[in-house]
Amino acid sequence: MKKNFVSNSQESIRMFKNPLFESLSKVPYYVPLIVYIPVICYFFWASIRTNGFLIFLAHLFLGLLIWTFTEYVLHRFVFHFYPSSEWGKRVHFIFHGVHHDYPNDAQRLVMPPSASIPLAAAFYFLFMWMLPVNLLDGFFAGFILGYLFYDMTHYMLHHAQFKNGVWKRIKQHHMLHHYDDSTKGYGVTSALWDKIFGSDFLKK
Repeated sequence: MKKNFVSNSQESIRMFKNPLFESLSKVPYYVPLIVYIPVICYFFWASIRTNGFLIFLAHLFLGLLIWTFTEYVLHRFVFHFYPSSEWGKRVHFIFHGVHHDYPNDAQRLVMPPSASIPLAAAFYFLFMWMLPVNLLDGFFAGFILGYLFYDMTHYMLHHAQFKNGVWKRIKQHHMLHHYDDSTKGYGVTSALWDKIFGSDFLKK
């Protein structure tokens, strides 16, 4: 496949002339932890209070599983949708193209709260409409926990060296997506859905 420009430096290019927009497009890796750990703890508590610990764990696991599927779908069909219009190309570059061009830019490896908070709220109201009341809290806790794990994992895959075999395989999977074939390997925290939907890399 055609190889696009990829910078191996840790430089951070400017995307917006407006200084406010530019600042909102960058975020240190720890900011999602500050924003979402209290949210997760609240929904943990609310679910355990309503359902008890064992039912809470089942709901939590279901939310985590659905997050992995959501992660895959968003990455494959939203982040890697390539519009033909100039406006569409600009939007794509802002949301994901910049990460593929500058994959080691530490300021653009986790989703800024300016984007993640509206998305989290939209998913919450979607799940509130779809799910039984007693399932919602534990499920949403698992879903947001999955997102937070995804963000932290994504940062580490680009900036950490692993000795553990499992983490080394996860990193290899993501690096192949960046440096070998960006039409495969959409799962970041897991290759599960790549295997199910046939977008995994062929093992040599």
